[in-house]
Amino acid sequence: MKALFIGGTGTISTEISKLAASLGVELYLLNRGNRNTRLDGVPGINYIRGDIESKETQALLKSQKFDVVADFIVFTREQIERDIELFSGNAGQYIFISSASAYQKPLSHYLITESTPLANPYWEYSRNKIACEEALIEAYRRNGFPMTVVRPSHTYDKHTLPLAIHGKNGVWSVIKRVIDGKPVIVHGDGSSLWTVTHSRDFAKAFTGLMGNIHAIGEAVHIMSDESLTWDQIYYIIGGALGVKPDIRHISTDCLVRHDPELLGGLTGDKSNTVVFDTSKIKRLVPGFTATIRFDQGARESISYFLENPAVQAADPEFDAWTDKVILDVCG
Repeated sequence: MKALFIGGTGTISTEISKLAASLGVELYLLNRGNRNTRLDGVPGINYIRGDIESKETQALLKSQKFDVVADFIVFTREQIERDIELFSGNAGQYIFISSASAYQKPLSHYLITESTPLANPYWEYSRNKIACEEALIEAYRRNGFPMTVVRPSHTYDKHTLPLAIHGKNGVWSVIKRVIDGKPVIVHGDGSSLWTVTHSRDFAKAFTGLMGNIHAIGEAVHIMSDESLTWDQIYYIIGGALGVKPDIRHISTDCLVRHDPELLGGLTGDKSNTVVFDTSKIKRLVPGFTATIRFDQGARESISYFLENPAVQAADPEFDAWTDKVILDVCG
């Protein structure tokens, strides 16, 4: 199998790249080369340094044929239409990475399936993903474009942690607050359910969709069957640090008033209880199951952060904001 990944070194795609290469896929990664060190020492990966937006790169790609093309960095309908034109006729399968945040908010039924309507009035990111899916469906119905839509939930790897709120410098600011005994914010009352998935588990399902004729024309979400409350997520992180976190519950509406940029990520996503029916991915990829519990993945992530001072990025702006919000609301 000859495959092209556009991107291929992100939180989701790095483990997919590693697994695909280990399975004997003739793998090509197209990116700017800024994060390829994440794949250092992984054999069997061919790199194409370039920008998908450039005419030279597009001409190179149109001159080749691939069994599978997966674009991990498509966020707008304009970009998806570019890809449809670029890979029509020279890709056996095109995989688009959408988002489970595209499912309707608020939900009309607690259990989310791939047939749950797509509608998110709170988050432009999700609406753009929906528009991309619509363009792909049109191309599939009109011209047989061999698309597959994949909807991840909150996927993480050792370089990050699934937090509800953190600063622009990443998750270390929250980890450090827990270590120092400072209070951390959890939206709502902390009891809403959330689904987190380790990228190694995600990779197993994703590679099972590659070249899978039964996945053509389909949309499928990939995630763990483990549901956790937000309080449980933060207590598990604290457990990995050997510290009980000091959690302060603040309503989503109040947090959005203090920072309107949280509207999409909280009101349009993380403040909603999400439980997924994973029967479709298990039918398409027999034998798939997510095996990494969050307490296991969290310990791996915490070890990575504690052992690598270079990723311990201070965020005084976020710290000050957190303290102010807690003081204003909790007194």
